[in-house]
Amino acid sequence: MGVLATVTDAVSVHLGDKPLWLAVSIVAGATLTLAIVLNVLSQLLPVRRKGSDPPLVFHWVPFIGSTVTYGIDPYKFFFKCREQYGDTFTFILLGKKTTVCLGTKGTDFILNGKLKDVNAEEIYSPLTTPVFGTDVVYDCPNSKLMEQKKFVKFGLTTEALRSYVSVIAAETKDFVANSNWFKGSAGDLNVPKAMAELTIYTASRSLQGKEVRAKFDSTFADLYHDLDMGFTPINFMLPWAPLPQNRKRDAAQRKMTETYMEIIKARRDSGKTEPEDGETDMIWNLMNCEYKSGQTIPDKEIAHMMIALLMAGQHSSSASISWIMLRLASRPDIVEELLAEQKAVLGADLPELTFEDLSRLPLHSQVVKETLRLHSPIHSIMRAVKSPMPIEGTPYVIPTTHVLLAAPGVASKCPEYFPEPMLWEPHRWDAEDSSKYSKLKPIIAANADDDEKTDYGYGLVSKGASSPYLPFGAGRHRCIGEQFAYVQLQTILVTMVQTFKLRNLDGRKGVVDTDYSSLFSRPLTPASIHYERRVNEKA
Repeated sequence: MGVLATVTDAVSVHLGDKPLWLAVSIVAGATLTLAIVLNVLSQLLPVRRKGSDPPLVFHWVPFIGSTVTYGIDPYKFFFKCREQYGDTFTFILLGKKTTVCLGTKGTDFILNGKLKDVNAEEIYSPLTTPVFGTDVVYDCPNSKLMEQKKFVKFGLTTEALRSYVSVIAAETKDFVANSNWFKGSAGDLNVPKAMAELTIYTASRSLQGKEVRAKFDSTFADLYHDLDMGFTPINFMLPWAPLPQNRKRDAAQRKMTETYMEIIKARRDSGKTEPEDGETDMIWNLMNCEYKSGQTIPDKEIAHMMIALLMAGQHSSSASISWIMLRLASRPDIVEELLAEQKAVLGADLPELTFEDLSRLPLHSQVVKETLRLHSPIHSIMRAVKSPMPIEGTPYVIPTTHVLLAAPGVASKCPEYFPEPMLWEPHRWDAEDSSKYSKLKPIIAANADDDEKTDYGYGLVSKGASSPYLPFGAGRHRCIGEQFAYVQLQTILVTMVQTFKLRNLDGRKGVVDTDYSSLFSRPLTPASIHYERRVNEKA
């Protein structure tokens, strides 16, 4: 305070009769300059750093720290810091010391952390609660979340997944035939916008049933987009801020909650406990579920769980199928390979797709895998530190004042696991070991052999987080919709390949840049490609 007072006094000597606003501006500027100088000196002077602290990434402005650099391109930031500091380092993210642990060991350290040591709810609740609603996901104790996951697994059984293939295929065929996105025999398509609409239709129809799907049209898809905009980084700190996108988010949340509540009320009023046509959807299931305490799920919680389920079933799939389409447009040869595979395996007449067919189309599966490898939907997974955590093999102990950050997508872009890692090449996953890209296979096989499973309260799931390919996370918060995502993406892919030839717009090579402005990574819009409808391809 003495230094600040001296600076303020020195500045005031030169102000004279200047206006108050100018005086305030000069003092504020001097204070900021002093803060920056002191912050830089504190990092440059040979002050002894605690041996247990990871190295701190150099930054100029206090509080802001590395927020801007990280936010523009997280992976570029991670790799640059890794080169300078190693796999473990700390950076300032909006005033919070955030410790990053890269590599497969770092991912395992964070994602398999014990409940007494790490906490996800404290990090994500401010962001997700205004979007999903109260008392679900991260707005409830972890034990309750595990019960909710168990309820939702009703719609993710093998039998359920088998039934979804035909409805997802039908929704996709109807979309490419009748939506305004595909006009005429050929044209240009803004992929992210179109795929966002398609995936909300496929997710709502398969996961939530005919009645919910009937509520969704392009207008409702826009409402969903408003809700989705609540996942902006600023809402980690200011979810209550009266920003335009937050007002739209809140209005969309109320409208979607009301829509689900109306469906639930009508069913309650009917006195029925199951549908007359026998097609039991997720709402029917949740209406008949009880927590371990014996309490039935309140209707508002059902509505909020349905919003969370829809976003889980749509959001990452929307970005992923967009990347698949964009990547295929840059490789028309792969598109034709996929069609040839369908004809060779399914038959030249391309009959209706079944769940069993998906496992018989390896190149289709490899296109999905390779795209998820390069374009993992979530680039950063954070946890609050609840007790000091020593990192094995290092002198570091992460204190409770830090946030931990895992970035599984870094390992999937490392040449030690994936030769030419930034090359999109589905054939690197070929079963034959002759491929120059096959270095990964023994690593994946070893991890599969050692893969420990555990039950966090919603059924056995893989505990392992030591694989370099983890697009759906690991540990107790591993995405339970992983298998649904593969079914959804592969089914849409099959239908798109049957229907269209794809290529980049004239003069463009490669794919568009990534938009990291949201919690989820997605293509930077607009991202357009050229499509041409196939004619008599079944012949």
